[in-house]
Amino acid sequence: MDIAQLIANRSAGEIISCDVSATMRDAIAVLASKRIGALPVMDAGRVVGIFSERDVIYRLADEGDICLSRPLGEVMTAPPITVDPRTNVLEGLSLMTRRRIRHLPVVENEQLVGFISIGDLVKSRLDEIQHEAEAMREYIQTA
Repeated sequence: MDIAQLIANRSAGEIISCDVSATMRDAIAVLASKRIGALPVMDAGRVVGIFSERDVIYRLADEGDICLSRPLGEVMTAPPITVDPRTNVLEGLSLMTRRRIRHLPVVENEQLVGFISIGDLVKSRLDEIQHEAEAMREYIQTA
């Protein structure tokens, strides 16, 4: 299965993101109100970074609360690691594991078309394994 199938029923317009000029305080408010762990950071319609809970922790530990007024362009993780919609789910999981990240923007022709978490990919893989196990059980019972 590829990531395009995973995001097929999602609208790119529903992706929660922040502009590169938003403050860290504003982005934290979005993370908290939406109960999410990360946001793609946008500049002129393009993904230029990711802002996550980890960025909050690292900046607060290094700088204290003075960092809350800084724009995301100064505190985000950049450049973003992205995937193409045609990327296989297992390849996406492998990338996330190797890079120790939990969120990936899905980009096609420099446009954000999806935003996935490691949870999305793990659930997809577990569903696939369960389907394969059911098919195997049916096969064994009819053989």
